[in-house]
Amino acid sequence: MFTANWSKIMAPAIALAIVTLSGCASSYVLVGQARPPISPDQVHIYLHPPAVKYDEIALLDSSSKGSFSFTDQGKTNTVIERLKEEAAKLGANGILLNGVGDQAAGSVGTGFASGGAHSAVGFGSSAAVFNKAGSGLAIYVPPDQVPSP
Repeated sequence: MFTANWSKIMAPAIALAIVTLSGCASSYVLVGQARPPISPDQVHIYLHPPAVKYDEIALLDSSSKGSFSFTDQGKTNTVIERLKEEAAKLGANGILLNGVGDQAAGSVGTGFASGGAHSAVGFGSSAAVFNKAGSGLAIYVPPDQVPSP
């Protein structure tokens, strides 16, 4: 009897995990000319437009979907790293960050009930699941104009 209830509880949880881990975590739309790829370590994050002339390369979107980060900071770090990886593939050495925020990813719930001929007892719980999502503009800043770390 316990194994039957266990499988009823675990089957939806496993299905949710598979759906959560599948799918794209980042994407882009070219708005300019891509350049040869560079290392993600060479991509700088800008919170405000640089004071120098720069080329716009692509609009970027990313999320923490599929990552194993549990804290808000860990999820935000995942989003930033994915944005940098996508920008680097396009040869952008900077990202003008639009922002990072919460993105609803669904909910997880579980329940248990037991009953007899004249009575029943049950309980259940549910929790919302959130990913972090971010967007930015991949840009190319002339190398002599890139700020030093």
